[in-house]
Amino acid sequence: MKKRTLKTLVITAGLTLSGIGAALAFDWPQEETAANMFYSYFAQLRGGTLETSLIFKDGAEISAAGDGTVTAIIREHTDSMGWFESTLGNAVILSHENNLMTVYANLDDQTLAPSLSQNPKAVTGMHIGQSGNSGWQQGQSSLEFIVLDTKNHSTINPRTLMPRVGQELPLVMGQITLEAKDGTTQVLSQTRNLPAGTYSLYRERQQVAVPYKTNISINGTSIETLQYDSLREVNGKLCVHGNSWYPLEKVYPDEKRQLLGQVFLAPGRNIITLTISDITGLPSGTKTASYTVDVR
Repeated sequence: MKKRTLKTLVITAGLTLSGIGAALAFDWPQEETAANMFYSYFAQLRGGTLETSLIFKDGAEISAAGDGTVTAIIREHTDSMGWFESTLGNAVILSHENNLMTVYANLDDQTLAPSLSQNPKAVTGMHIGQSGNSGWQQGQSSLEFIVLDTKNHSTINPRTLMPRVGQELPLVMGQITLEAKDGTTQVLSQTRNLPAGTYSLYRERQQVAVPYKTNISINGTSIETLQYDSLREVNGKLCVHGNSWYPLEKVYPDEKRQLLGQVFLAPGRNIITLTISDITGLPSGTKTASYTVDVR
């Protein structure tokens, strides 16, 4: 597998990344896929980065997700990429209304539709090509689908703009840890007393599924919510939005933990309630856990 440098490619192309702001629905770029059948989900930790794409598990015919214009056709092995090869492999980029762009990466070069270079106009459902194993995803014949909002400098979770099909992957809260400002950690279920201060709370990271939303409440008051509908580039780093913009090293400090949020614990009894929700927002896709600690 090649080292992932997708962010370098996107920035080089002049497309900075950040928060969602456009209301535009897309069709599926390939046959509808059950929600539990993706190889990797948006905002997951992958290859030492925050995942900006949705990676389909199975190879298929690829088509335009919406009406637009062919902006770029990228070949994996050409001089057009300068001194480095395309980490998107063979890819097609379409521009759409509302300052959105869709990227269809990891395509089979031999199947790219000739019409892409002959006619820049794209319509929903237009044939683009076949998914392949070009680029950094060598050995994985599947589409890497990316949605960019160039006005708001964001990469958007594609699933917020596409029809949802099938059951979501079940979320698991797992072991919860507290991390103090000095970097010391404690398992929350084994903690009864804490000094007052600011703490970051983490859940056990799942290898594929990612919560669409996390929330922390203290004594019934919501303190912070993290949203995984988009990622923003802040000071050169992709970030998740909550009360602050959290970069990769805060969201995923290691391969085992994922940030739920950051809170200040004041002296007294604190009932900490943690909630994670999938994209449906339904009770069946929501997990909640509560812990009581005495703060001195």
